[in-house]
Amino acid sequence: MFFTDEREQFFKPLTGKYREQVAECVRLLHERLYGSQADYGESLKRDQVLDVFSEALERAPLLEGDDEAGRFRNNREQAGWILNLLVEHGWLKRDKDEASFQSTYPFSRTGRLFTQTLAEVDGRSVRTRHRNTRNTLNALAAFAERGEVYDLLDAHEHSERIIADFTDIIAELEERKRELVREVESRQLVQQASDQFFEFMEKRFQPDVAIRISADSVEKHRDRIRAVIERIKRKPKAWKARAEKELRRLAPDLIVSAEASVLFQLLDSIDTRMRNASEIMLPALRRTLQGFTRRADIIVRQLSYLHSQKHGDIVGLCQRLSELDDDTYARRLGQAGEAMASLHLGLIDPAQVRLREARAPRRVQHRMAELDAPDDATLRELATERLLESAFHINGGALRDYLRDALGASRRIDNRDLPVNDARDLLALSHVIELGSADHAAAGFRLRIEPTDVVRDEHYFVRRDGFLLELEQDDTTARPE
Repeated sequence: MFFTDEREQFFKPLTGKYREQVAECVRLLHERLYGSQADYGESLKRDQVLDVFSEALERAPLLEGDDEAGRFRNNREQAGWILNLLVEHGWLKRDKDEASFQSTYPFSRTGRLFTQTLAEVDGRSVRTRHRNTRNTLNALAAFAERGEVYDLLDAHEHSERIIADFTDIIAELEERKRELVREVESRQLVQQASDQFFEFMEKRFQPDVAIRISADSVEKHRDRIRAVIERIKRKPKAWKARAEKELRRLAPDLIVSAEASVLFQLLDSIDTRMRNASEIMLPALRRTLQGFTRRADIIVRQLSYLHSQKHGDIVGLCQRLSELDDDTYARRLGQAGEAMASLHLGLIDPAQVRLREARAPRRVQHRMAELDAPDDATLRELATERLLESAFHINGGALRDYLRDALGASRRIDNRDLPVNDARDLLALSHVIELGSADHAAAGFRLRIEPTDVVRDEHYFVRRDGFLLELEQDDTTARPE
């Protein structure tokens, strides 16, 4: 359980009146301990932690009104209160040096993980999120070459981040668009909103999103990743057995059952994630980008309108007119009326006037023709076609049952040895190659097919291809068709 011991009220520091100040304190402490300027060999003592918190309190706002009078005399006193609060609820630990009897305050494991999330949301860290597609391909290729299962696990982890990165950038674009809508509604914030928009497009859109949909697009690398996966699946049995054994030893949590292959499970999962990223997430990202760029068009139009109205201050003019006396007011309006009362007379050229010929209305046949009932010959022909279609139809369940009966207790058979006892068996024999398709593999029936020599001059076939059929997985025995 998560909410036990000191974590029973873990999120209490982030739910009170000072939650923004507490969040800024843990973010700055995380940057001090794990940022680019951190000294990893140093443990911060109480005074050092209080200095960091005091600096954070200088820049953090206080939410929900002003502070209570006399609650804290200064920032250092409030920093001590926040430190005790974080230690009490499991964000920080108090470690005591047995030699010097001084206490240090590192993050707890849980506190560090949650603070890392707060730091990433704040947007101060730099992440090359578009690289995960290429990292997946590189790790898979390394696994295919060297057979190190750590490379396969890295590829599986990078493929998981691809979907998460798409979700992050889509959510960020939607949030930016909502901020622009709110700020553009106020005339005074249009310039600020436009500056933020173009800064985001220059510093965030171009280096990340543009690469994601061009150089590192999942559509570009999807086929190459699929080719590497197929190359791994065609490796020798001894190679795959060694990788399977190592995977089961290093990642026991991935084992679903004793019969299911962890190796094929990871490869299929990577393939599925790449397909989802290419067919679902990438189009969603493009739709979000279209909406975001439409918002840019609104900003440009709004700025153009404000620029054109800079010298047409109608509100100011009305204000000045309202301050005049009646005689001056009437004289000003009279002069404006004379300036606007010019008459413009224009005559139509008779040569340009033409009468158009009236078009005759189109007649539409709206009556519905009544069809006669089909004659006996037509009904007989339709019945014959239906019977022929049903006679030569065979479903996937019947095909699998036929192959299971032919295999018996073995797992491998040549298609020359498949029995033909009736017309149904002959029909199944002609369609048995379909069991090696991806649809049956996705349903849990995995059949490996190796081509052999061409079979000629049989009793039922003049010529057909020979195959060795090896059943690798069968999870469809209890499933309805």
